[in-house]
Amino acid sequence: MTATEEAVLLDPDAHEPLVDEPWTEAWARDAVAAIVRAAEEEFDGANWPVDARDDLAAPAQSVYFGTAGMAWALHRLGSSLDAGAVVAGALERYRAAPDLVDEDLAHPPSLLMGETGILLAADAVGSPADDRARLAELVAANRDNDVRELMWGSPGTIVAARRSGLDELADESAAVLEAAWPEDGLWVQELYGTTSRYVGPGHGFAGCVQALRGYLPDDELRERALPVLEGCARHAGELVNWVPIEGWEPGRPMRVQWCHGAPGMVITLADLMPCELALGGGELTWRAGPLAKGPGLCHGTAGNGYAFLRLHTLTGDELWLDRARCFAVHAVAQVEAADAQRHGLFTGDIGVALFVQACLDLDPRFPAVDLW
Repeated sequence: MTATEEAVLLDPDAHEPLVDEPWTEAWARDAVAAIVRAAEEEFDGANWPVDARDDLAAPAQSVYFGTAGMAWALHRLGSSLDAGAVVAGALERYRAAPDLVDEDLAHPPSLLMGETGILLAADAVGSPADDRARLAELVAANRDNDVRELMWGSPGTIVAARRSGLDELADESAAVLEAAWPEDGLWVQELYGTTSRYVGPGHGFAGCVQALRGYLPDDELRERALPVLEGCARHAGELVNWVPIEGWEPGRPMRVQWCHGAPGMVITLADLMPCELALGGGELTWRAGPLAKGPGLCHGTAGNGYAFLRLHTLTGDELWLDRARCFAVHAVAQVEAADAQRHGLFTGDIGVALFVQACLDLDPRFPAVDLW
């Protein structure tokens, strides 16, 4: 990649050289076990330590970087921790004092930051806190939320309803979301006190399209998504990235993450986009290299690596699996080099363990979105 291409498609300072260490299945199992063991050891019976990088005044309980997400991930990885009891405790504390709730911004029923996600985790781990009636109530309450994105808004609760078999409620919310789909393709988000139109899965278009799977046929989604997928793409030769938001200034460095940029677009919508876009996004993610921000899922090396697993599944090309495993090795090296463990599903080390396990299982499903 030339310096000119870098300036157009990514922020070179956000990436670092790939470590040159081998992948083996034995190494991978040991790496997963070590991260799980560290998480078990740092659990205080209610929560995990807060990391300053997550900017939390107190331990969170929700899925994104809280106790419920940690318990669900550890359960997926075979931990001996009583995940059901942990999620039940998280739900009780959340109801007493919801985390990260601003009445002017978003409301508690959301998926990654709210009670819906905690109840979904309770269902997934077999917790006594599992409450299908309450989950249905929350999905219905979030149907008209004008924060049209995966983390806070109705797209997230549509995903939760679909996962829980509440298909009628999912369809009701999906109908509202589809009715709000503008002709030019980009939904509006009233988010963080501003009106924006985001592109990626974390806060915008890709997450909304994902939520409409099962409500609209893939062929229709493919046709309606294409103008945005092509119009928001930026090319440099065979490489492709996507702007994070409408109105992105030309020449401004772009992100290469799950939440914004090529990896998230490929992970979420690769099967709905032309092959050259998906492959171009994957190639850009590889050439950019691991993220210097850290190893996690939302904006880290492990999250980006899921793009390679997605392309391996779609193409059958072993090159993409090899690249995924290279990113897994690097993500674990980032965990090991850190001064302290970081706990949280989307920002912490447990996301790395899930990715390493996914590389073993050849499973491209992204945690808490495709995989529950």
